[in-house]
Amino acid sequence: MSKPTAVLTVNHLSKRYILGGPDQLNTSFREMLMGTITAPFKRYKALSGQVDESQLFWALEDINFQVHQGEVVGIIGKNGAGKSTLLKILSRITTPTGGSVTIKGNVASLLEVGTGFHPELTGRENIYLNGAILGMHRKEINSKFENIVEFANIEKFVDTPVKRYSSGMYVRLAFSIAAHLEPEILIVDEVLAVGDIEFQKRCLGKLSDIATQGRTVLFVSHNMSAINRLCNRGILLEKGRLRVDGNVNDVIRVYLQDDQAFSNGLWINPDVDDGAEVHVERIEILNEESQATNLFNFNEKIEVKIKYRTSLSRSEFVMGVALADAQGNDLFSSFDTDDDKLRDYTPALINTVSCNIPARLFKPGAYTMTVFSHKHEGFALKTVFLVRLNIEINNVGAVAASSRLGLLQPILNWTTSKIP
Repeated sequence: MSKPTAVLTVNHLSKRYILGGPDQLNTSFREMLMGTITAPFKRYKALSGQVDESQLFWALEDINFQVHQGEVVGIIGKNGAGKSTLLKILSRITTPTGGSVTIKGNVASLLEVGTGFHPELTGRENIYLNGAILGMHRKEINSKFENIVEFANIEKFVDTPVKRYSSGMYVRLAFSIAAHLEPEILIVDEVLAVGDIEFQKRCLGKLSDIATQGRTVLFVSHNMSAINRLCNRGILLEKGRLRVDGNVNDVIRVYLQDDQAFSNGLWINPDVDDGAEVHVERIEILNEESQATNLFNFNEKIEVKIKYRTSLSRSEFVMGVALADAQGNDLFSSFDTDDDKLRDYTPALINTVSCNIPARLFKPGAYTMTVFSHKHEGFALKTVFLVRLNIEINNVGAVAASSRLGLLQPILNWTTSKIP
């Protein structure tokens, strides 16, 4: 039996940035002018090894892996782990500092809203431009054109310059082009989160279809349920290094177990003011005795208390809580606007909001809770705050947990009556 073909080989890949160097944005004309004057000296110092070690930041360091034809690989890791840098190198947007990348086949990338679009061209013209970049003939693009436009839902705007598109229209068209022009390797970043819920579901469905067609997909997401559903292999990056590469369930488990920010059920924001529009100061996970903990028994309810301050109005944002199991399956999410009393509430400068999760609901085991805030931007939601914690449910009071089906274990009320 022949070995599967390696379509992507990453060999000792590294990417280094110089803090304060030419990769940093200048904030004033004076800084830009000084940067232009000093750039040649900085480059000379970097090449001659004279740069202070404290100025060097390794976004990636000695990464090695292969991806074979037909594999669907989920790349996960915390913010700053190096995921986006890796994808930019694989997409030939950024050059590596060291190592090499060998790619067999054409690549389509969806990394940032508008990447690969010419703003002055219309949606129609950008479809043909992207197809040409992928090496497709006009006849091939013609055969897929209607499907691309229909999936992106931009029929009325296909002859409008894309510079006038909203961010949602941008990402719908970009994903539709990348998915329908049948690249041999498709690279997708978290950019799908820009779209609305319905479009996200359609995107995940399309990625599932692509995965069954034998094409290769690299997928980056913080949504462990989507990673678990789509991918058969996972890669976990940590501080620029490859930590785990293997079965996707095993990789997700390591990732979730590593997040110990809430070892005692209490989190206090280390930043006095992080400049966020919704600044969360404190989160407590409380048992029925109002004690902060991450250990609960089956018969205990869980209270999540969030203290925050904001300058936004009630209609501009929502606070939410979501729970996932150890495999990354999403169990539920809840928003403060679910309560009619809070829906029309006008936030003060400092607020405390609480969410109560009922007892006798979960199977014994480990769970990951996410506390987040979303800001409304048109039809899309932008995450302005996100933090994860682990909780454990033990089997005190649980009834025949091993014999119950499903992800949850609710104990429901039953009644009986005798029929005369």
